[in-house]
Amino acid sequence: MKKQTLLRKLPGIDIVMEKMKADPSFENIPKSVLVRSSRLVVEDLRSMILESETSVDKSDLSEARILSSIKNRANEIMSTNLKRTINATGVVIHTNLGRSLLPSDAVQNMISIAGRYSNLEFNLESGTRGSRYDIVEDLLCEISGAESAMVVNNNAGAVLLCLDTIAKGKKTIVSRGELVEIGGSFRIPDVMSKSGAILKEVGTTNRTHLKDYANAIETDTGLLLKVHTSNYSLVGFTANVSLKELVDLGEKYNIPVMEDLGSGTFIDFSKYGLLKEPTVQESVASGADVITFSGDKLLGGPQAGLIVGKKEVLDRIKKNPLTRALRIDKLTLAALESTLRLYRDPESVMDHIPTLHMLLCPVGHIQKRAKRLEKMLKRLHIQQMHLKIIDLSSKAGGGSLPLLNLPSKGLEIGIHDMTANDLEKQMRSHTPPIIGRIENDAFIMDLRTVQDDELTLIANAIQNMNKRM
Repeated sequence: MKKQTLLRKLPGIDIVMEKMKADPSFENIPKSVLVRSSRLVVEDLRSMILESETSVDKSDLSEARILSSIKNRANEIMSTNLKRTINATGVVIHTNLGRSLLPSDAVQNMISIAGRYSNLEFNLESGTRGSRYDIVEDLLCEISGAESAMVVNNNAGAVLLCLDTIAKGKKTIVSRGELVEIGGSFRIPDVMSKSGAILKEVGTTNRTHLKDYANAIETDTGLLLKVHTSNYSLVGFTANVSLKELVDLGEKYNIPVMEDLGSGTFIDFSKYGLLKEPTVQESVASGADVITFSGDKLLGGPQAGLIVGKKEVLDRIKKNPLTRALRIDKLTLAALESTLRLYRDPESVMDHIPTLHMLLCPVGHIQKRAKRLEKMLKRLHIQQMHLKIIDLSSKAGGGSLPLLNLPSKGLEIGIHDMTANDLEKQMRSHTPPIIGRIENDAFIMDLRTVQDDELTLIANAIQNMNKRM
């Protein structure tokens, strides 16, 4: 059939809209969505015809097929863009998949606060206006040992705010080996530039000594900055200056000291057999004037930039007009407060914060989960499918613990006449999407980051995919 003949068979949008009025399955779909969906479907068919008339079958232009396509497209448009996913990548703090999972207490508190009014900026004792920063300040000080604390929307904002307050128009001395780039190509030098602080690099990429800092101090030096390289590690012939040494130098010259911890943690992971990470408590105890860190990485809470330190410095930071632009919202505060309260009990915190639980989960438990999933999939009796439990290495992710390799277990899935890329795409298009990874031309799921109640969802995805084959 020639292109012009096929094109003439395409229905007008007004005709399609009339047909849908008589179909009750379209009743709950807004008219604007139906119009948009109709135009998209018809335009797709038009493009297919123009590219190659042989790619379009006569049945594709039937009224029933077109209405079905419009309904499917409308459902896609009506569905939310932000979707729940199943993380089977083995990356615990997966930036692209939302980083840390919130503890159940935090989720419940968010729901409670979201649907009702709250005392976000209202002092219940005095009946006067209060400060949102008071909601978590006492908790942060209690856990970290700091004199004062506040929270903004993320750690990059926290760093920007602190630099703008302490070192605007002044030189800030930083080791060249600590000029890190964080996610999204944001770099410490760029953040410093926006804050008005003047960067003064010292040392070399791999070795920086205390004398490098001392020799760089001038009358217009406003800050000594230490940046923890939480998202990469230098090994070999290296040297760096400890935070305590920097604090002592700052006291000698009356220059404040700041540390950006990046992925801050209240837990000493070395006690659990993992690599040592500096804790927030240790940084506070060193005497640093201000410390910044993230809420949604190793802390296991919502996205936030936490600032702790000496009261005199924090009071100045709180008065900075930038705090208004960077302030944290009520839902994040609700989640953060609930997460922080869990740290009051160090013995049980690992069981209640999903990020910590996944990082420290024994490989034996993960193997049991892999066997459960394998058993569920075998019950589907899909002859063309083969399964294999394999050894894997999981990662912390989120710019945290870069050298850490966590022994894990995964399930390798193969389906006859289907490539690993096709299988990955099918799993990714399921509801909810299942995000795995491809290694050695095989689709695999790392069970460290898969939750127990998600195994059934994975089995359903495989079963539904088999029905469509």
